[in-house]
Amino acid sequence: MAKLIIDQALSLINSGARVFVQGCGGVPQYLNRLLANRAGDLRRVEIISLNPLDDTFTNPELKDSFFMNSLFASSFVRSSIIQGSASYIPIFLNEMPRLFDENILPIDVALIHVSPPDKHGYCSLGISVEVTRAAIRNAKKVFAQINRNMPRVHGDTFVHMHDIDAYVEYDEPLIEFNHMKEITKIETAISKRVAELIEDQSTLQIGIGPIPDAILTNLNNHKDLSIATEMLSDNVIPLLEKGVITNRYKKFHPGKTTCTFILGTKKLYNFVDDNPNVFSLDVSVTNDPAQIRQNSRMCAINSALEIDLIGQICSDSLGTIQYSGVGGQMDFMRGAALSKHGKPIIILPSQTSKGVSRIVNTLKEGAAVTATRAHVHYVVTEYGTVNLFGKNYQQRAKALIEIAHPDHREELERAAYKRFKALY
Repeated sequence: MAKLIIDQALSLINSGARVFVQGCGGVPQYLNRLLANRAGDLRRVEIISLNPLDDTFTNPELKDSFFMNSLFASSFVRSSIIQGSASYIPIFLNEMPRLFDENILPIDVALIHVSPPDKHGYCSLGISVEVTRAAIRNAKKVFAQINRNMPRVHGDTFVHMHDIDAYVEYDEPLIEFNHMKEITKIETAISKRVAELIEDQSTLQIGIGPIPDAILTNLNNHKDLSIATEMLSDNVIPLLEKGVITNRYKKFHPGKTTCTFILGTKKLYNFVDDNPNVFSLDVSVTNDPAQIRQNSRMCAINSALEIDLIGQICSDSLGTIQYSGVGGQMDFMRGAALSKHGKPIIILPSQTSKGVSRIVNTLKEGAAVTATRAHVHYVVTEYGTVNLFGKNYQQRAKALIEIAHPDHREELERAAYKRFKALY
């Protein structure tokens, strides 16, 4: 059957439609712009995306035409959520495909971004699989941007041209995310403490940001590490090239570096291109706690915005303001906790850049609890490492105060005595 030309295809999107847009670094920027050009003919088209990294559909001028329903509140969505022209769906990453597979959010059209087809007709979703596979198998129509800059990544990334209803060939640079910057003394101290927790033969899930990057640079003397993560960044490259990461002892996809999306610089995108060592898989696989727990010495390393004295973690909101999302933090924390010799690790500086303590008596009013007090084990600041597992309220408060910034310890102690009457 003849393919629709892209203009004909996009004209099939009507007001009130629900459109899935591939997210993270795989955003089909050109398709987004083409659809945005039709804004004058459209009203309240719902855009579903995971961590959208462009602002096409959150442009205030297009708020009557498009409503962003985000599965993760990136910096491009936050202000729109505050203004009410976008919203956030709280959900664990591993459960996101169910939204489409179980017809909870039926999809009219999926906009995807792929590499050119190989000799067998298969394109690759490249640097961003995440929930896109579920969208493709459930959408009524699939429209693709074929881009020669999209790497051909191995794993669960391949889409045959037969499954694409319309496409446009348009080459443009991929979204890059260069989060490398000068590491502060605080970040260095935290990264060294975390590196000390990681044993040889551990499997790592590690998040994004300067502290996770600094942790990776502190692992050069480790042996036989493995990667089973959701996001792959530039700083894994040196460890793979030096043989520090061998993936030898992981039980789930042994010998392979596994992730669900890849976000970094062109150097990283070139590295993963046709690299048989790197597998990108559906998020329901990479983030399944039952799979994660199979890896002994699983270390899940995630950041927090604040933690209260009983161990509740807020990682995705600033009071009532949605900052990011639940994401995969709980998927990996639970998987690591159930792993033999596993370590779920929460990292945070003891205070903000403005001198506000991140260890608090109670979370901010309206703050979302990302990880419950029962899920939290290791907590690391620049002042120390504590393990809350098995500790009661008083013991938790005492331990957390000991790794708080010295300027805030006295105030926290007073709050703890008032709340718990005594500290062990």
